[in-house]
Amino acid sequence: MLLFAPFIVCVFALVLDNLIGEPRRLHPVVGFGRLVTALEKKLNSSPGTPLRAVSAGVLAVFLATVPMLLLAVWVSVRLEGLILLLVQTVALWLAISLRGLAEHGLAVATPLHQGNLETAREQVSRIVSRKACELDGHGVAAAATESVLENGADAVFASLFWFLIAGIPGVVMHRMVNTLDAMWGYRNPRFLYFGRAAARLDDLMGWVPARLTALTYTLLGDRKLAWRCWRKQAPQWDSPNAGPVMAAGAGALNVRLGGPSPYPSGVKQRPTLGGTQDASSTSIEAAVKLVRHGVWLWLAVVWAVTTLGFVVVHL
Repeated sequence: MLLFAPFIVCVFALVLDNLIGEPRRLHPVVGFGRLVTALEKKLNSSPGTPLRAVSAGVLAVFLATVPMLLLAVWVSVRLEGLILLLVQTVALWLAISLRGLAEHGLAVATPLHQGNLETAREQVSRIVSRKACELDGHGVAAAATESVLENGADAVFASLFWFLIAGIPGVVMHRMVNTLDAMWGYRNPRFLYFGRAAARLDDLMGWVPARLTALTYTLLGDRKLAWRCWRKQAPQWDSPNAGPVMAAGAGALNVRLGGPSPYPSGVKQRPTLGGTQDASSTSIEAAVKLVRHGVWLWLAVVWAVTTLGFVVVHL
């Protein structure tokens, strides 16, 4: 039974996510976000040298993550049996967002398919930082498709990976670091140096899950194109983890992503990823399906590895 516990936790956490989704109130990530916002205002309030800003950022990451990490370790050590199983299930459920990812993606795909560009723009503005009012239909679809593929790595597969590797401490630490990067990892005057520690730590924790996600997309889509895009296009992307994920995902779907995109600061020239087909409502739906099928593949692998371990132990 102990050998199958991680598989059971993953299944039940995904069931909870499918039935309930993200909690509308009192979500721990929201509370954590408020806490670190106050922390950042305290430690990053006055201009200083780059070294001072980096040091303040390191201290902020330490203060934001270590207390919760120690609590997660204490819970994992002190609890046992069914209680531990239940706590692990809730922790993983709160970290993953497969249903939310699908809902946000389809909220763009549906009006786009119906020809309602304004509603599609409004919906995509909720999940990307692009200047949605300047996007045409293909641009809206590309932005939503990219968001689904990238968040599949951050909000689904990375959480599963870190739970399987390190239990509650692993999944809690990853979710905290990923949140810090989302809030502080900007390359602007305020966060260029202060947010560097959070960004680098997020890159480190996301390195393996991102490549496993890229491999998952490759296996479940157009394998040859996905592998070629991953190998040739990913190194051109400015993010070491988003590059492989989006390049492999775009290739797997044979859809063209990347390219010039309007942001509030101006048009950002980005490398082109993927195949030759323009993004559309269909590509958004296909990206959602790709992530869902990837979850089934991961569960199958975890089941197979667990079963093999069970057989070896009882020989």
